[in-house]
Amino acid sequence: MSRRLAGLRLIVLQPFSPVPDRLIVAPTDLRSADPFVAEQILEGRYHLAGRLLEAGDRSPFSLEMPSRDFASRLHAFTWLRDVRASKSDLIFDAARLLTEDWIVSHGRRPGGIAWDPDIVAQRIIAWISHSTILLKNAEIGFYKRFLRSLSAQIRFLESTVTHIRDDERRLRGRIALAMATLALPASARKISKAAGLLDRELEAQILPDGGHVSRNPRAGLELLFDLLPLRQTYVNLGQDLPSRLVQTIDRMYPALRFFRHQGGELALFNGATSTHANELLSILRYDETSGKPFKALPHTQYQRLAIGDTVILVDTGLPLTRELSRTAHAGCLSLEMSSGKHRFIVNSGSPRFAGDHYRQLARATAAHSTVTVNDTSSSRVLSNNGSLMFGEGVEQVSVDRKESHDGADTLIASHDGYLKPFGLIHERSLYVNAAGSLVRGRDRLMTKDRKDPPAGTGAIAVIRFHIHPQIAIHEIEDNEVDLVAPDGETWTLSTLDGRISIEDDVFFADPSGIRGSSQLEMVIDIDDLPELQWVLTRKPSGPQ
Repeated sequence: MSRRLAGLRLIVLQPFSPVPDRLIVAPTDLRSADPFVAEQILEGRYHLAGRLLEAGDRSPFSLEMPSRDFASRLHAFTWLRDVRASKSDLIFDAARLLTEDWIVSHGRRPGGIAWDPDIVAQRIIAWISHSTILLKNAEIGFYKRFLRSLSAQIRFLESTVTHIRDDERRLRGRIALAMATLALPASARKISKAAGLLDRELEAQILPDGGHVSRNPRAGLELLFDLLPLRQTYVNLGQDLPSRLVQTIDRMYPALRFFRHQGGELALFNGATSTHANELLSILRYDETSGKPFKALPHTQYQRLAIGDTVILVDTGLPLTRELSRTAHAGCLSLEMSSGKHRFIVNSGSPRFAGDHYRQLARATAAHSTVTVNDTSSSRVLSNNGSLMFGEGVEQVSVDRKESHDGADTLIASHDGYLKPFGLIHERSLYVNAAGSLVRGRDRLMTKDRKDPPAGTGAIAVIRFHIHPQIAIHEIEDNEVDLVAPDGETWTLSTLDGRISIEDDVFFADPSGIRGSSQLEMVIDIDDLPELQWVLTRKPSGPQ
């Protein structure tokens, strides 16, 4: 920690700072809640971040945390939404006692994970949004201590938010501070200043096509969970909205729909993890644009081929800056395919709750439905002052999109991530027929001048298709497999250029945690044949 930042942390908690005398408003929390979590809290059992802490009659804040993710969730107080969903005064009282415990044990001196600026931002939003249950039947003494602690945390965040390196978290900090100026008594000047700083962050982070600069499809969803209640709070209080807030939200909705599969889940690119369909629906119900998804996000750099019930999403970009590559995945030209209610081909996704080892595995090219050359990722991870950023790798991506007069769609894209280490360009061609019942693909490795590689390269490329765990794989022949969804919908993958092998896999983005799954592999011996063509065909439904 720098001396300057340490000094700020000492200053913001000075006891002579003014303390607000009341809360004005409690914005709505739109995220889904689980009353079972709240019921267990009453028993001293804390189910958070995929872990369980048995605290009994002891304060969980005094115990060793099962994991960093668990500690983050506990100190962020995001579990208050579960408490609220229980609608039990007894559980409300327990939550108030836990809040008092936190104020006594962690609220007087900044330090540790409890005072990570992003955790502070989440806690401010949670305390304000759920203040009605925390303060219900509360004594005046707790009311004052609560407001004093909340005020101190707000001052702390004001002094540290600019030091948050991660863009999404910095934006959440600005959202929390703007919400605080509305929920607590504040001058018109302070409300206007917070709105202006929020506008500046929105302009910097939300691209013209509505995507987030991280290129993570889930980032937009997470931000909308906080931006929508904030917008409504401005409206309810008759305050002037930040000038960019409404138009930014309107841009984000089409981008969110762009990444939505047929069954309602979000695509798993660049750090995205599992998304329940009801999570997405709870946000989409406030969508006033209600338009069809775009065919491309040119600034966020993705393509969408959607015909009938078939949707194919393709990553055709790279991190927008070196700094943003800290959370990016090496999945250039990876695809996901859904049909009907089911995802058939996916990427492995990012684990919701796991250590850094698994998160780094999820970033590798091999965890994506694309081509890997010599077991090497298309962008290589380097350590930079403790951050794992992409070093050598993809520098240029070309995209050519053509739609036929009969309604068919073709995408041809290539990247240079394998040019420096192996002298190879990867080109992926995709064609979807007008009925959406046939997908024809070709993966080719070529030189920079689009010629076949010279003999003797010794390079081996592997095309991987990660299959969603709900999809059954039936081997028909060495070069043909059926992919069968739970409702019987079947797609056949075939190739004339090699063998399709069924291999064990890991699906990082399952709601229940990391789980086993299967992947299909097709090998390209570049010295023998530098390309491989494959076909996905939907089988007619009904008796065969």
